Amino acid sequence: MPDPVIIMVAPNGARKTQKDHPSLPVTIEETVAEAVACYTAGATVLHAHVRGKSNEHELDTGLYCELINELKQRVPRMLVQITTEAVGIYTPQQQVDCVQAVVPEMTSVALKEMTANFTQLEFARDFYHWAVDAKVHIQHIVYTAKELKQFFSLRDAGIIPATHKCVLFVLGRYSVDFQSSPGDLKPFLDGDIESLDWFTCAFGQQEQACVLAGAKHGGHARIGFENNIHLPNGELAASTAELVIELKKAIEASGRVVATAQQSRDLLRI
Repeated sequence: MPDPVIIMVAPNGARKTQKDHPSLPVTIEETVAEAVACYTAGATVLHAHVRGKSNEHELDTGLYCELINELKQRVPRMLVQITTEAVGIYTPQQQVDCVQAVVPEMTSVALKEMTANFTQLEFARDFYHWAVDAKVHIQHIVYTAKELKQFFSLRDAGIIPATHKCVLFVLGRYSVDFQSSPGDLKPFLDGDIESLDWFTCAFGQQEQACVLAGAKHGGHARIGFENNIHLPNGELAASTAELVIELKKAIEASGRVVATAQQSRDLLRI
């Protein structure tokens, strides 16, 4: 029987503001409230961003710690993954400094960013191996099938530890108008993905169709306002939690089940 499908949520991201959607969470309080709603709806992992005083993307250790502490009080079983997204602002060293100061249960790291476009492999290796010792679960983000092959090559070479199995496939990053389609998944499926705990995320209105295609092939799902603010029927979603409600229905209609908090921890070995 197939494993349950983990639903991860990304309710804000680094770039969108409340001009894009009035319910996009930007403060700690708003993000916690949305995380609680998403957890109630069936999501068990939060992909977390924090914002500065002008709602700008920040890798702020104090804000991350505040968010994590609040979430421990409100949704203690929910996994929290902090982002290290550079957004053209932060260096690999600043990304590492943030993670090493917070020491979260989970963090997401773009393979291309942490290796400085594959030019700082020794630096990346030191961080990846530190994460093993510190028990920080890393999800490696790849945007193309070529990057996925590079992930395997670096793991074979020992730059990435053999125990690192979690990868996020970002579909449609280079598509016109950032509109993903389920066909964008196909190139990733040619890799040795059976050895991975992999997730799919996608841009635009076909987000749900894309992550359902991933689930069909054994993957997990990441959805949310970071990448998409519309329901599958084209209507504006009220919140990321509404996207979760609709995705859970679709997963269950397909004959699969959505992972509980404990199942998510077990599947990801956290």
